[in-house]
Amino acid sequence: MTNALSIKNLSKTYDTGLTALNGVDLDIRRGEILALLGPNGAGKTTLISIVCGLVNPSTGTVAVEGHDIIQDYRKARALIGLVPQELHTETFETVWDTVSYSRGLFGKKPAPQLVEQILKDLSLFEKKDSKIMALSGGMKRRVMIAKALAHEPRILFLDEPTAGVDVELRKDMWRLVKRLRDTGVTIILTTHYIEEAEEIADRVGVINRGRLLLVEDKAELMRKLGQKQLVLELQKPLEQLPEALSDYALELSDGGTRITYHYDTQATRTGIASLLAALAGAGVTVKDLDTEQRSLEDIFVSLVVEESQ
Repeated sequence: MTNALSIKNLSKTYDTGLTALNGVDLDIRRGEILALLGPNGAGKTTLISIVCGLVNPSTGTVAVEGHDIIQDYRKARALIGLVPQELHTETFETVWDTVSYSRGLFGKKPAPQLVEQILKDLSLFEKKDSKIMALSGGMKRRVMIAKALAHEPRILFLDEPTAGVDVELRKDMWRLVKRLRDTGVTIILTTHYIEEAEEIADRVGVINRGRLLLVEDKAELMRKLGQKQLVLELQKPLEQLPEALSDYALELSDGGTRITYHYDTQATRTGIASLLAALAGAGVTVKDLDTEQRSLEDIFVSLVVEESQ
């Protein structure tokens, strides 16, 4: 698959001595949704700002659809749409004029039908003649997204796009992002809402202290790191686990009425079958059982904590 974005050995050290990025290598596939996760100050916004031409890198290269962001910056930037964290809008302009003007900034011919469709997709069309200053915070956020889409970018950066907005906008965003991906648009999403990554991302990247810890297909990440646990509710409480079960990593809780068995998602079912057989052999009767799996949030937190130690 052709890469929409290719980042090689990218670093950024500010005059203060702060290293915001440290040797980041990242290839982003054309037509995928990549969720970039990381705590505050991890380097997410710096990475986006460099790709979008807002910040100069200290070292490394970035190519957008093969165009170097420094040597061929006009073509590179024309392919990118950015929805920043902060709200920057023309307060006294109407929604329609603001979005149309954003399209013209990239030398695109007027396209009223396209602007109309974008506004409808974002539930903004009824507000098209409203002044930006009269809109709520959530509506202003929608206008920012519409502006980023006005010139039909092939790569869209969404930097915390749903921070502080209502559930309705968040769901609208998810639907729109999926439709854009289906048309071949590449989307890079930074978020603190892990459920967004679980809902819409194809791949997940984790960044901390300027270092990219991993980039993995979401399903593969869950398979490799999403540890599961089997919870067994017992018919009768146990004072302690039988010696015959010592080979298994078990936890006895709830007054001896519950056993928890942690296992890797790559483990075969024979391990569980063997445990159940061992329980029966030890005279332990199971009344009920259930399985749980670590969420993407659990994986993210453990990776960040491990890297920080």
